[in-house]
Amino acid sequence: MPQIHRTPLADQAADLLLGRIRAGEWQLGQKLPGETTLAPQLGVGRSTVREAIRQLAGRGVLASRQGAGVFVTALDAPEDWDAVLRRADIVSVIEARIAIESEAAALAATRRTAADVRAIRRTLEHRAAAVASIEEHVDADTAFHRAIIAAAHNPILLDLFDGLTPRLRQTMIEMLRIRVDFGGAEDHRRHVRLADTVIARDADAARAESRDHLLELKDALA
Repeated sequence: MPQIHRTPLADQAADLLLGRIRAGEWQLGQKLPGETTLAPQLGVGRSTVREAIRQLAGRGVLASRQGAGVFVTALDAPEDWDAVLRRADIVSVIEARIAIESEAAALAATRRTAADVRAIRRTLEHRAAAVASIEEHVDADTAFHRAIIAAAHNPILLDLFDGLTPRLRQTMIEMLRIRVDFGGAEDHRRHVRLADTVIARDADAARAESRDHLLELKDALA
């Protein structure tokens, strides 16, 4: 069984434990051996094992239950979100937007408040006027779509959208520099229709408008 020889010991111990979990040594929900068993297997002290367990607990792989022990709660550690986005191609990001925004638009249509309506209309007007530069237009467009998602009153959907925004922004700027025709009348009418469906509380239409708009964007980027 491999042992640790270099520092930082706790990081290496966590990596070894995660590797054994990935290999199927312990199943989901199974209890890990105690510190006195794991420490000699890994070639470290019990305090290092405790720190390694804390690391994996923070990543959602293990959970300590008072008086019961340490249990496997996931069979792998999720990759860092920023690293995933850096590696993702832009079409994958648009597909993620379709999943997030189409459902958010439907939820917004059923949950929007008077304050949400004001925010949607304000950002829509700003988007129509933001033609001085491509960067200004992209930022105004993002603010409009964010207002729709905020009206869904689901913080997870909003966090997911915010996580995608930096990855998407530069690509949109580069695409519009090639196309030149940003902020056209038909593009604005589509955004008006999306706003209108949300304001009218038409969930099915809002979902369809959001999805169709983003599918067109995906086709343009592809």
